[in-house]
Amino acid sequence: MLKINRQTDYAVRVMLALAKRGEGARLSTAEIQQEMLIPKAFMPRIVAQLAREGLLDTFPGRDGGLSLPRPASQITLRDVVEAFEGPILLSECLQVKGEDDCPFQANCPVRSKWGRVQAAMLREMAAITFEDLVKESLGIPMVMPSLV
Repeated sequence: MLKINRQTDYAVRVMLALAKRGEGARLSTAEIQQEMLIPKAFMPRIVAQLAREGLLDTFPGRDGGLSLPRPASQITLRDVVEAFEGPILLSECLQVKGEDDCPFQANCPVRSKWGRVQAAMLREMAAITFEDLVKESLGIPMVMPSLV
C-alpha cells in the first residue's frame, strides 16, 4: 500500500494551522495540537523536522511559538511530504542507473509509465500551496492546473 505516514499527515496539519493565521502569525505548539488534534508525543519531532527543513521558524520563550518562514503561497504540499517521506519514488525501477541494475531496462514498457505517473503526482503536489489549502478550507474553490 502506498501511503504517507501519520507524522507526515500531522506535519501538513501544523503547516495548515499556521497558514490559516496569515503571514507573520505565531502560534504555540499547544494551540496547534488542540486545533489540529495532534497527539502531544508527535509535536516535538514534527516541529524539529519542519524547522530543520526550513519550513518552520521557532521562537523560544513565553512569547515564542511557531511561524511560517515565508508566505503560505510559497510552501507546497510536496515540500512538506518530501521533508518527512524523503524523495518520492513510485517504483524502484525509476532509480535504475544502468543496464546491470535491471535486465529489462532497455525494452521495458512499464518503466516509462511509472515515470509519467510519478511526474504527474509530483507536479500536482508541487502545485498545491498552503495558501490554496487555506482558501479551500474557507470554501473558496481551488483552480488546479490540468494534468494534460
